[in-house]
Amino acid sequence: MTDSPAAPAEVSVADLEREGDIAADFLEGLLDIADIDGDLALDVRAGRAYVSVEADGDGSLSRLAEPETVQALQELTRIAVQTQTGRFSRLILDIGGSRDTREQQLAGLVDRAIARLEEGASQASLPAMSSYERKLVHDIVADRGYVSESYGEGADRHTVIRRG
Repeated sequence: MTDSPAAPAEVSVADLEREGDIAADFLEGLLDIADIDGDLALDVRAGRAYVSVEADGDGSLSRLAEPETVQALQELTRIAVQTQTGRFSRLILDIGGSRDTREQQLAGLVDRAIARLEEGASQASLPAMSSYERKLVHDIVADRGYVSESYGEGADRHTVIRRG
């Protein structure tokens, strides 16, 4: 199953680097407005631009690193990129290590769901989440030797885990 409505057209590394540059400019502006210090790093991996914002050590990014805030900032940044490039962006934003933290949270969620399966449940449904988070969940589930599928539409799209 795919999580996107249509398969994205092949995007070159140069295009993805441009997306990262546009995103970095947009985020620098937001950080300046909010008077928050942060260092930006750009990367291209697996057909996506990745932008990381790291703190200078004073902890000022912690208020932006909550999962809902990161998701909202990522969507705003994607819109800014799309406005300039004219195409949908699959850019990933990480603030202060928030992606690693969220991946650990998702692994815990998967482990609790698998425990329900081991106690006799036929399947375990997880809450709705973004396509990026569902992809992480699918990878974690596969690593644990189970099967997962995404169901639902839009904001209600969620993952169901079953025995393999």
